Amino acid sequence: MAGASIETTLELWASSLREVKGRMRGLFTQERVAASANLFLDGLLGEERRKTGWMRAEAAGDPGPWRQQAILGRGRWDADGLRDIVRDYVVENLATNDAVLVIDETGFLKQGKASCGVARQYTGSAGKITNCQIGVFAAYVSARGHAFIDRALYLPKIWTGDPARLATTHVPEAVAFATKPALAVQMIRRTLAANVPFSWVAADAVYGVGDVEQALRRACKGYVLGVRSDHHFGSWATNLRSLVRLRRSHETSNQGRGSACLLARAPKAPGSMTGLTANSLISKPTNMMRRNRGSGHAAC
Repeated sequence: MAGASIETTLELWASSLREVKGRMRGLFTQERVAASANLFLDGLLGEERRKTGWMRAEAAGDPGPWRQQAILGRGRWDADGLRDIVRDYVVENLATNDAVLVIDETGFLKQGKASCGVARQYTGSAGKITNCQIGVFAAYVSARGHAFIDRALYLPKIWTGDPARLATTHVPEAVAFATKPALAVQMIRRTLAANVPFSWVAADAVYGVGDVEQALRRACKGYVLGVRSDHHFGSWATNLRSLVRLRRSHETSNQGRGSACLLARAPKAPGSMTGLTANSLISKPTNMMRRNRGSGHAAC
């Protein structure tokens, strides 16, 4: 808030936090559990760099981490309901019609084998195959700001194929194996069903072809998606010489940035054509561009 006093800014911030806690209250059947959830949220917003159970408990004034742990483990409340509350709050404050939905995954490094979904798998967090959990996330990005609005835990086949292990970690029986792109499609569909306004989806090569692209084409949404360098596509550059000339021309106009940006009009109605749009690191051989022939959008 430009020109606002510190007291006014802090009061506005505190008022907004109280509003969020009020929205969360309906998720919990007991007042003491709701109070612990509020303290848990306060701890997450605190200054501690590491948010361990003991550190959160100390910040909340609790004698130990048991109340904090109960919120995440033993407590019974609707996590998807909280997701929807967060999404609705984000839409109320950040929504624009030309917003972008960004899909990506991240890894959470682990030492043991008990955490749900933990396995030796690749994560960009470590840049290698290591023991970790993988979460797929959807972030809402607009000119007003950005925030997460959805998430899904990736369960490898060694987990979904082990009913005893799933039962131990309280995974619902209906949960089956789903690839990361499949989880992304589920989040995109939830976002569309909630009438969240956005025009584009961006994701890397993990999500660049197949179901994600088809879901977005059916929804008439623009997209910028990564594809592998060995993926066959119908290029708008008719031959390698044309691509080299394009790269050189944009390197000249984008010196120091290493990227080419081809701007186009926003998506139109179904069946219409728009120009190409991409922001592709052409200097990297692993990045290529592929045109969506159905709508005229591009994946890069």
